[in-house]
Amino acid sequence: MVEVDQLCKRYGDTLAIDSVTFQAREGEILAFLGKNAAGKTTTMRIMTGFMPPTSGTVRIGGADIRENSVQARRQIGYLPETAPLYDEMTVQSYLTFCARIREVPNREVLGRVERVMDSVNIIQRRNWIIGKLSKGLRRRVALAQALVHNPRVLILDEPTEGLDPEQIIEIRALIRNLRGDHTVILSTHILTEAQALADRIVIIDGGRIVATDTTQNLTHAVQRVQRLRVEADAPLAEVRQQLKSITGVQLVERIDTERSRFVVESARDMDLRSRVAESIVSAGWPLLELERLEPTLEDVFLSITGRRAVAAEDVV
Repeated sequence: MVEVDQLCKRYGDTLAIDSVTFQAREGEILAFLGKNAAGKTTTMRIMTGFMPPTSGTVRIGGADIRENSVQARRQIGYLPETAPLYDEMTVQSYLTFCARIREVPNREVLGRVERVMDSVNIIQRRNWIIGKLSKGLRRRVALAQALVHNPRVLILDEPTEGLDPEQIIEIRALIRNLRGDHTVILSTHILTEAQALADRIVIIDGGRIVATDTTQNLTHAVQRVQRLRVEADAPLAEVRQQLKSITGVQLVERIDTERSRFVVESARDMDLRSRVAESIVSAGWPLLELERLEPTLEDVFLSITGRRAVAAEDVV
C-alpha cells in the first residue's frame, strides 16, 4: 500500500534522513518510532508531498508522490503535529470545507461529514466554534479532517502529543478502530503508544531505519535470558539460597526491600517455572508470585540503539 524506498533528505551539509526504506501493508497500523529529531516528521512530510526528497521514492497505492503527486495525495489523509484548524469556524462548517477542497462529490459531502463526526465522537459538537474547544476535542476535529474524504492511507504525526491521559486513551481508541479500513502510519516518541497501537514497528535513529518488525519479534530478538519474578512467604536469606540452588539458575536478584521477592535469570531457552515452583513448595513455603518477565519495547530500543536507560516516556 505504501512503499518508501531509499529516501534521503539533505539540508545543506546536514543529512536529516538517510536511505529510509520500509513498507506499510494494506489495513495495518504501522508505528514510526524514534526520539525527537530522529527524522520522523521529515519522512512524513515527504510521504505526504509537503516537501520533496533529495533522493528516493514514495509510492502510495502505486502512485509516485513526485511523478503522480495528485493521484498519490488523493489517497492520503494527513494529521500533522500542529493541526490545520480554523478557530472561527464551527466543527461542521470546517469539515464541510475540508470535504469540498478534497473533491468529495457535492451529493456526498453532508453524509460524509456526518459519518466522520460520528466516528470520532464529535457529532454533538457540530455547531461549536473550534476556537472554544478543548485540546482533546480539537485533536478529534483534526483527525476528522484527515478522514473526511475516506482516504486509503492515514499519516498521523504524533497524534496524542500534548493531550492529558484521558484524552490520550480516547484518541488511541479511535485510531485502533481505523485498523482494517485504512492503512495507518503514525509517528510517536512514546514507547507505550507504539506497543499499544501498532501491528508492526519501524524504529528510526539518527535518520536511519535500525529495525522493522512486530513487537513480539523485536522483543524476542533482543532477549538474552529468561527472567522470572518470584515471591515466597519465607525468610529472605533462606529463599535466596533456595533459588540459587536450583539447577539452571544463573542469577538471583532481590527486587523488594521488605519482602522475599526476587528476579531469577536462566539461559534464554530454559523455562525454570516448574523447577522454581517445586523448589519453593517442597521447602514448605507459600508461593505468592511466579511470573515470566518478557522484554519490553524499551529494552528493544535500548538494545538496538545502545542508549542508556532513561525514563520510559522520554527514551525516544
